[in-house]
Amino acid sequence: MRTLARRAREEWGPLYVAVRETLLERRLRAIPMTLTTVGLTALLQWVQNQPWGFQFVQNVGSVRAEDPLRLALLRTPLSLYVPALDLPVWGALAQILLVFGIAEVCIGWWRTLVIAYVATLAGTLYARVGISLGAHAPFGLPWTDAQVVDTGPSAAVVGLAVYVAWRYGAYATTGAVTVAMVAEVLIKENLAGKEHLAALMAVGLLCLVVAVRHRFGRELCLWLRHAYGGRLRHGHRRPGSRTGRGSGLPPIQS
Repeated sequence: MRTLARRAREEWGPLYVAVRETLLERRLRAIPMTLTTVGLTALLQWVQNQPWGFQFVQNVGSVRAEDPLRLALLRTPLSLYVPALDLPVWGALAQILLVFGIAEVCIGWWRTLVIAYVATLAGTLYARVGISLGAHAPFGLPWTDAQVVDTGPSAAVVGLAVYVAWRYGAYATTGAVTVAMVAEVLIKENLAGKEHLAALMAVGLLCLVVAVRHRFGRELCLWLRHAYGGRLRHGHRRPGSRTGRGSGLPPIQS
């Protein structure tokens, strides 16, 4: 039991401390974007269940792979807030409140929105690629998936969970989420599961870019200063500045 508790502290300790201290200090004021997202999702769920509102929500926030690309890109940001019709809305609201809330506390509201959109956009674009490959290709999709309404926050939730866990050194959690998404596709191969994998790949690439930039950015600045003898306008981290755990990246809080 002690070993399990120690491993849990090692895995989630830094993340728990960051979230707990911020929420104790600022309470709900620490997650205004998350609360707005929950409210907007609940509102769109109510509207699309009204006889007069269903088509309106479809027109502004529903994405299908058969739609023109420009129209799909315009609808993709709002599609994140439109709950899937075949899933209970309370599940989407709980996911947003938990994962978006933790992400907003740890990395700030605008980074949370950027990563959520990157993950959602990756899933939307993958659907088009998968359908063009065909059902018999390893990563392909049947042509009937082109008519599937693709909405909801699930891809964004997966992407945010992986990014925040990686940022705070919770690598076992990152691996567990990845394995769960792969298992989802193996057990029930469908559009949503493969879009989750696409979101994971997009966020994984983003993590790689951030890590490489942090690792080599300072060395590159020093080399350029030495080579050209000039001062760079874009400053780098001061020698001796503290770095975070695991990836070497500093915790980011809003």
